[in-house]
Amino acid sequence: MTKYAGRRDGMVLLVDIAISVALFYVLRAFGVSAEIALVASSLAPGFSTFVDLSRRRRPNTLTVFMFVIVLLAAAIAFATDNTRVLLARDGICTAVFGAWMLLSARGPRPLAAAFTRMLLDGRLGPGRPPWDELWERLPRFRRVWRVSTVMWGIGLLLDAVVRLVMAITLPVDAVPGLNALQYAVFMVLMQVVTSVYLVPSGVYNQWSDMYEPLRRERARAA
Repeated sequence: MTKYAGRRDGMVLLVDIAISVALFYVLRAFGVSAEIALVASSLAPGFSTFVDLSRRRRPNTLTVFMFVIVLLAAAIAFATDNTRVLLARDGICTAVFGAWMLLSARGPRPLAAAFTRMLLDGRLGPGRPPWDELWERLPRFRRVWRVSTVMWGIGLLLDAVVRLVMAITLPVDAVPGLNALQYAVFMVLMQVVTSVYLVPSGVYNQWSDMYEPLRRERARAA
């Protein structure tokens, strides 16, 4: 997966969110009930996800995640006509993703590593070796992404709590727009928080202690 494909996937995700929110407010402007508008908007991201799945022989982690979330959102939409439950779907899906993140932290491929690899494969370390080489040979490299995965998992669960509180307490028509705004705020905040951890860790610096084993090996081979 190239860095360009990773950026494209991120843009598709943002577009899906924008289309979903816009569809809700357009339907409401035409007098459609909040329940029907919420159901319709929950299905909007599904189109690009299914197109992506059909075009790739081996879908990447982000595509699989979006597919699961779309199915979960659709299941909630068709399982109830309770407006507050429909509004809570973003919080529910975010909580599922947060739990998935935390569970993956102890697995062979933590989700933070899987997502970051799309952007940074072949761009880290002395000589910029493949991501798999760094992962297999450097325990500190693996630990960095496991810790990052835990940070994102906790952040997502906290984000889910805020979304659920909004779904329960705020006016119905305000929640979809605020949910979309919260995605932007959350992403910026988490980028700052993880950068505060990642930059001092040395993962971006090929001269850091993390990469010393690779530098020694390259020096012996020279």
